[in-house]
Amino acid sequence: MNRQTRTVVVLAVALVMAGAASFAVYKTVQGMPVRQVEVANYQVVVATKSLGMGSLVKEGDVKLVAWPSSSPVPNGHSDVSAVLNRGLLSAVVENEPLTESKLAPIEAGAGLQTMIPQGMRAMAVRVNEVVGVAGFVVPGTKVDIMVTIRRGDQSMTKIVTSNTQVLTAGENVDQETSREGRAIKVSAVTLLVSPVDAERITLAQSQGELMLALRNPLDTADTATSGAVVNDLFGAPRQAAPQPESQPRPQRVRTRMVAPSAPPPPVVQPYMVESIKGGGRKTEQLKEVVRKGGTGGESGEVIR
Repeated sequence: MNRQTRTVVVLAVALVMAGAASFAVYKTVQGMPVRQVEVANYQVVVATKSLGMGSLVKEGDVKLVAWPSSSPVPNGHSDVSAVLNRGLLSAVVENEPLTESKLAPIEAGAGLQTMIPQGMRAMAVRVNEVVGVAGFVVPGTKVDIMVTIRRGDQSMTKIVTSNTQVLTAGENVDQETSREGRAIKVSAVTLLVSPVDAERITLAQSQGELMLALRNPLDTADTATSGAVVNDLFGAPRQAAPQPESQPRPQRVRTRMVAPSAPPPPVVQPYMVESIKGGGRKTEQLKEVVRKGGTGGESGEVIR
């Protein structure tokens, strides 16, 4: 047997032995019992498929799955009957737990009305491709609403409401309808507003043309501006708004206080003396006698 033949035989024997050893190890590992660690869990209701906002939860849309007890779902449900025939306030994906915050109240039904929080209103605004930001105003986005009012030679644009949420775009109530950021061409959008903002938007829509400005979802600050007029475009000063004619102020009538005059001196009644002499009676006026002191200790009398 030459050298080349011996090398081939050694390699063949090594391959056979390696294969036999690998097979023996595989069978040994396969025969070992599987150790399972029991984890405490409980049943949670999850969605069997993706459900859009406003959808009515039916029996085939949910199921029960085991969930670790160490990480419970806040406000979750363990009974399927607790979520059936209730509307969804927000979209859910497959195997996502249905919490109480995602469900409309019992017997509230489904649809747009279940998505309106208490104290708020939903109102529709007519739009076109330009007003609707080229179709990128989709459900869930936030917009500022502006109006341009023309009166005679003066025009002004002012923001009516800011950070307003879009509920629906046409008949679409779910943002997933516009996947990959594609535009949706609609003729009307439904906005979530307060009653005061609803009045302002309705008045603005009757007075001029509305325009929507799309906002960054992380920008939640209210927009406060003084509005824009034609003079602002050319850097000219604004015309002062006409002031209402002021009524003439009534003149004050100054009252001069006059000191009361001194009372007149009292009238001194003369003293009368009646004398009877014989058969006659005589009345004389008593004259006043003023005593005056003289020089050198002398005194005198003056009869008035």
